[in-house]
Amino acid sequence: MGIVEALILGIIQGLTEFLPVSSSGHLEIVKAIFGDNAMAKESMFMTVMLHGATAISTIVIFRKEIFEIISGLFQFKWNEQTIFSLKIIVSMVPAAVIGVLFNDQMEALFDSQILLVGCMLILTAGLLFLADKAKTTDKGVSFSNAVVIGIAQAIAILPGISRSGATISTSVLLGIDRTRATRFSFLMVVPLILGKMAKDLLSSEFTTADVSIMPVVVGFVAAFLTGLLACTWMIKLVKNSKLVYFSIYCAIVGTIAIVHQLWF
Repeated sequence: MGIVEALILGIIQGLTEFLPVSSSGHLEIVKAIFGDNAMAKESMFMTVMLHGATAISTIVIFRKEIFEIISGLFQFKWNEQTIFSLKIIVSMVPAAVIGVLFNDQMEALFDSQILLVGCMLILTAGLLFLADKAKTTDKGVSFSNAVVIGIAQAIAILPGISRSGATISTSVLLGIDRTRATRFSFLMVVPLILGKMAKDLLSSEFTTADVSIMPVVVGFVAAFLTGLLACTWMIKLVKNSKLVYFSIYCAIVGTIAIVHQLWF
């Protein structure tokens, strides 16, 4: 994998992790365009590192909220921070279960399955369209909401379904305030990404002998910097009800992917 390819993949990951257009789907499409002939270990290592970069950019953007949550937890009281943390944990359960029980099956879906990516992008487009039309409220996230949002996140493991798009859209459709929905959506994924990253890096499947370090560094930095910009932008977009534009974009890209896979 070359440096230019790594740079492009990093920028795409940074943008699409937060914008509701499916980072995994776009990475698979770009890999197919490039004719990704990298070893499977190197390609998966790059994917893991890019997701790690965007997780860190989330921590930077929400550092104040995360600090308040951690500080509240160390008070060892039933306070707002403890309740919010428990809701985050509840939301993580469905995706964690899928990741543990069906890890191999999920990884098999990330192997140039462009037709699947196209179909899931169109599904994402439908979710975003419905969410954009939902009424604005000031409702917070309940424990039952956290379970439903967590299920949406688990389904979004499929390449082509936007994780942020699925969780934010589900939250908004449940009547949750848009700003709170965005905050919860971004914070709930950080522990999962970092946990998955640690698991993969400690696995015997990943060795630096099989990986070119410089492209990984370039991709990581690109994903981190563009992630900072995209995360900040997405918070404003959701608050101002601008999801319909991403709905149109996902529908177009999904259609192109399906047509290309079936007729070319």
